[in-house]
Amino acid sequence: MVRLSIIIVNYNVKYFLEQALHSVRNATKTINAEVIVVDNCSSDGSQEIVQQKFPEVQLIANRTNRGFASANNQGIKASKGEYVLLLNPDTVVEEDTFEKTLAFMDDHPDAGALGVKMLDGRGNFLPESKRAFPTPAVSFYKIFGLSALFPHSRVFSRYHLGYLDNDTTQEVEVLAGAFMLIRRKVLEEVGSLDETYFMYGEDIDLSYRIQQAGYKNYYFPGTRIIHYKGESTKKGSLNYVRMFYNAMIIFARKHFSSGKATLYSNLIKAAITFRAA
Repeated sequence: MVRLSIIIVNYNVKYFLEQALHSVRNATKTINAEVIVVDNCSSDGSQEIVQQKFPEVQLIANRTNRGFASANNQGIKASKGEYVLLLNPDTVVEEDTFEKTLAFMDDHPDAGALGVKMLDGRGNFLPESKRAFPTPAVSFYKIFGLSALFPHSRVFSRYHLGYLDNDTTQEVEVLAGAFMLIRRKVLEEVGSLDETYFMYGEDIDLSYRIQQAGYKNYYFPGTRIIHYKGESTKKGSLNYVRMFYNAMIIFARKHFSSGKATLYSNLIKAAITFRAA
């Protein structure tokens, strides 16, 4: 039986993808794993790189950009592993990353999914390695800067759980889709990614459904990955802000009461206006 299915959704980042696949190859030498790259109609030669340099990789070549959630679901449907890993193309894993994370999941049957300690290209800790659900209060503190002013407050820093130690294994609420290791039986129970989200928010939604089903989401800093972050999109752009906040509105309407969802939507609209000013 395949132990691990690694799914990478790619769009026009061939140099990062090649680096990611080299690291995955080194990390799967002792593991029965399959690697599936779902390419969302890249025009930069990504598909040729996979075919020429990584013949062991299963390539799904889309004729259009189907978005992150839909493409991941294609990979999940084609996969056979006991565990499924959603991995971004702009990441690099350590040689023992999969051995350590799989061992943790085996030892913790209550774990539905797991994320790891993520560092940027300069070695700085990425706070999105561990997050809380974006309730109206949590989002308000984040959007209007209170989280930045009080980065370790149990009240104001909940979005990135800044009061939790970055080097301690913790149960958290939200895992990042850049590295999300999920037990297949849990995916079969809660369903795959919600394709209503084109990009952003689908990892929050899936984390929420996993927790609602009675499983735990763990932040595991026993291994690290590099996440170059946002190479397919410009994270500081207003377009990114709109896409991310609109994804949060989808989440609110799906999982919050109507009154709370309306409050949340108004908060997000104010935030977009604030960022655009």
